[in-house]
Amino acid sequence: MPPTNSKSSDPLPDYKTIAAQFAAAKRAKEAQDAERQRADAGAEKEMAGLQERQRLALEKRRKNSYEARWWWTVGFWFWLLCIHATGIAYFASGFLLTRLVLEEKSTCAVSPLNSSVSILPDWSGKGTVEGGCWHPKTFERAVVILIDALRYDFTVPVEDNAPFHNAFPFMHDTALASPNNAFLRPFIADPPTATLQRLKGLTTGTLPTFVDAGSNFAGTAIDEDNLLMQLRDAGKRIVHIGDDTWVSLFPDHFEANMSQAYDSFNVWDLHSVDNGVAEHIFPALKRKGDWDLLIGHCLGVDHAGHRYGPNHAEMGKKLQQMDTFVREVAAALDDGTLLVVMGDHGMDGKGDHGGESDDEIEAAIWMYSSRPVFGRTKPEFVAPPKTAKTRPVNQIDFVPTLALLLGIPIPYNNLGHPIEEAFVGVNGNAWDVLAAAERVTAAGIRRYQASYFAARGIDQATGLGSPAHSWDLAEALTTTPSSHKPDWHAVFSAFALYQDQTLQLCKSLWARFDVPNMIFGVVIMALGLVVLLVYVSRNEEEELAALDNLDLDLAEKSLELQGVEPDASAVLTHGLSRALFRAGVLGAVPSFGAGMLHSFVNGGDDWYRGSGFAALTSSVAVLVALYGADKTVRNLLPRSIWGWMAVVLTVSQSAGFASNSFTIWEDSILLFFITTFGFVSTLASLRITSLPDRYMAVYHSILFVLLARLASFSKLCREEQMPYCTSTYYSSATSSTSAPWQLVIPFLVVLILPSIIKAYLTATRSYEGLAPTWIGYILRVVLFFSAVYWVMDSADNGNWVPGLPEKLLKRLSVYMAQVLLGLAFVVGSTAFAWAPPNVSIMRLGTKTGRAQIHVFGYGNAHGARYLYLPLNILAACFLLSKPMGGGTLALLLWQILSLVEILDLNDLAAETIGPIMLGVLGNYYFFKTGHQATPSSIQWDSAFIPLFAVRYPWTPLVVIFNSFAGQIIAAVALPLVALWKVDPKRKGLLESVTRALGVFVAYYAVESLATMAWAGWLRRHLMLYRIFNPRFIVAAAVLLVVDCVGILVALTGVRSNTVAISEVFGWAE
Repeated sequence: MPPTNSKSSDPLPDYKTIAAQFAAAKRAKEAQDAERQRADAGAEKEMAGLQERQRLALEKRRKNSYEARWWWTVGFWFWLLCIHATGIAYFASGFLLTRLVLEEKSTCAVSPLNSSVSILPDWSGKGTVEGGCWHPKTFERAVVILIDALRYDFTVPVEDNAPFHNAFPFMHDTALASPNNAFLRPFIADPPTATLQRLKGLTTGTLPTFVDAGSNFAGTAIDEDNLLMQLRDAGKRIVHIGDDTWVSLFPDHFEANMSQAYDSFNVWDLHSVDNGVAEHIFPALKRKGDWDLLIGHCLGVDHAGHRYGPNHAEMGKKLQQMDTFVREVAAALDDGTLLVVMGDHGMDGKGDHGGESDDEIEAAIWMYSSRPVFGRTKPEFVAPPKTAKTRPVNQIDFVPTLALLLGIPIPYNNLGHPIEEAFVGVNGNAWDVLAAAERVTAAGIRRYQASYFAARGIDQATGLGSPAHSWDLAEALTTTPSSHKPDWHAVFSAFALYQDQTLQLCKSLWARFDVPNMIFGVVIMALGLVVLLVYVSRNEEEELAALDNLDLDLAEKSLELQGVEPDASAVLTHGLSRALFRAGVLGAVPSFGAGMLHSFVNGGDDWYRGSGFAALTSSVAVLVALYGADKTVRNLLPRSIWGWMAVVLTVSQSAGFASNSFTIWEDSILLFFITTFGFVSTLASLRITSLPDRYMAVYHSILFVLLARLASFSKLCREEQMPYCTSTYYSSATSSTSAPWQLVIPFLVVLILPSIIKAYLTATRSYEGLAPTWIGYILRVVLFFSAVYWVMDSADNGNWVPGLPEKLLKRLSVYMAQVLLGLAFVVGSTAFAWAPPNVSIMRLGTKTGRAQIHVFGYGNAHGARYLYLPLNILAACFLLSKPMGGGTLALLLWQILSLVEILDLNDLAAETIGPIMLGVLGNYYFFKTGHQATPSSIQWDSAFIPLFAVRYPWTPLVVIFNSFAGQIIAAVALPLVALWKVDPKRKGLLESVTRALGVFVAYYAVESLATMAWAGWLRRHLMLYRIFNPRFIVAAAVLLVVDCVGILVALTGVRSNTVAISEVFGWAE
């Protein structure tokens, strides 16, 4: 047998062992995989967290960058506002005439006559207030009733049925029946025909200057010699009842225990002041020993004119009330009291005043005495003049007349002469008394002229025909040989001629313009305009940077996420406003400081001149900074037909202001410009490739023209347009209230306008988010109750519901207006600040089963949301404008929406024509909302839509919103030019909006500069103060308003809108 192996072989593992080993290996593998997955998940999570932190950091950097750019942009615009204000102020200081106010005062003891020759024999008490300082005293006391806006034709018989005629017959009838007791004559005011300026003339005897007009409702005390000052210094007591303007002009002049002042600016209140005057004046008349001058200033006639116009039944009632009131006052007088009833100005066909039309300057004066005092120099003068063109009296003539009748000195600065009826005697032949009064008055004028010339360093002319020569001739007539009796009629005429010549000389002196200041102002404005034009110009690099490129944007964002800094040129572009603001400040500080130092060292009061030189050097510094940013004048030339059209429209309008007929018919010229743009836009739209876009562009172009034509039916004609113009803004040309049919217009706006806005938003699927609620309900409600307000106003004006308590409708309407303005401004601003984008997100399925996300409204996210802001401003202006004006403002918004559609469809958003047309629309609707470039067209009654009385600063703000509603809405809507149909990822929006704002403001700056230059060049033109001066003031005011609205509303609104969009979709840059 073979031998056996003692060592046995290993047994094979069974399946259980294998299974166990496999399971163990599997578990180890799974554990390893799980560990690897946890590690990968942690790394992925860490990477995701890192990316999110990078994204948030990027968003924060971009937001901070935007905020910084925005603040520097605001700083630049504030600097530009200062430049405009400085230029306007400098030009105005040389153009709006002023006169030197002398501090000298007349005294009773010192007569202005230096001659020993006296026309009248000495009288008892000569040289004293008791007997008469310079002339024999006629009356112990006087009652002066000033009926505001008492036009001359209100007081004389007129053969027609107008409610303002034949309602005030007492003064005419008394003067005709008792010519020795009363006389009535036209009383001609010197423009501007505002109450404050008229009171200055009626108490000082001097002429106003145009620069005083702005202080009509914020007057300061009169410190030059005047009637009230002379009475007070003589120990006389003065009582005032009525218009509180007297209190601001003459503080501490009136007896506090008897005087009563009333608010003068509430034109809605026809009766409170007049009833108050009547209530207090009759008890005062019984206390004759407690006063020497009693003043009653009634406002009802003026307020009836402002509220209704003269051709209204309320005007007839008010004149009848004044007729009764004057009758009763006249019946209560004794023989020692003079009664004077006069108007401070008239009113135009709508009941307004402030300008220099015949109806505005033709007031009435009536003097009455219960004892025979007055006379006529000719029998035909017994009857009062039938019209104000016959035998008028200058209002400054009241000053020497009253002073001599009361025995007090004539104020030192007086330029008027005595009214002949008061001194010629009851037989009309006391020429010696009249000559003596004329002579002493002329002597006072001669003394004032000498003092004024000495203060101004002017040499007096002494040649033939000069006032000095006329004085010598007149004096020679008083020193005729004793054998001959002087011809006192000739003496009177000679001194009257001297007075007339001196008055004309003083008018010419006060018409001397400060030409260097005017030129300085023009140069500042011109430099500011050059800066603005260079600022808005674009070079080729900026135009390429404005192009949208999604791939490039994604690549740039990816690099920024990785920490790569943006290109240096982009930083330079975004930092332009910062560089300009710094240059402006650094350029201004040295010049301003040098001006202040020069004024301090020399002890002068010309410190303000430093601001002018600062404006010049600052503008030059900004131009240098612009040049460093490759922005030069060569970039200003237009590169397309639209650019040239923008230039032609702007320049042609501004050049036209050199023509008075162009300025008068400016509203028609603007309509032609709008029509021209619509026509050219229609032709350009035919070249659009896309058929639907072509149809829509043509539609909006035609609609743009038709809306302007529709708005043209709202007209307020100025006097110079007659008879070729028919006013439709009010119920008639002689009314300031709305016709019943016009009350329907706001309700039509309520029905139509929200639906129109919805249609524009629906086209881009942007009627989402807050839009249905705000536009469909809140805006409609505000518009509806605004329409209700005007119905209540008309019901109150027309007394539609006689049984209602007095002023109930007025109180309810004011409270309603306050609530509506609160909704428009406060609630509207809050909603705009916090509103989400006008988008909605919808998940839709596809054929493959994969879900797709649709963001409706994405393509117009910026424009649709920003639209809330113009709508809020429109709602406020809609309420503050008359029904016709509210309707035209709705058309303005419709036109703006059509304009931005035209710009988008024709790819014109970056062109200058868009902002220019917005500027044209703003000016056009200034006229369509019942305004003209005349002082009398200011709708002062709008101040009392949300207020019961004058409240600063709210009252002027309300008047500004009413007056410049068209320009304000256009300025607020301006960003839509750059934001309409813009998605959230568009870059450079702030710069695009700023450039559009620059073009927009440049349009108004050119207009302001042109009106400034033409008014200066035509400063001797016959129509200077009727046409050119008011147009310059309007242009200057509009420019400053547009600057402020652009900064405070438009730029602030763009910031809020951008933040709201970017917080949802991310910051694009």
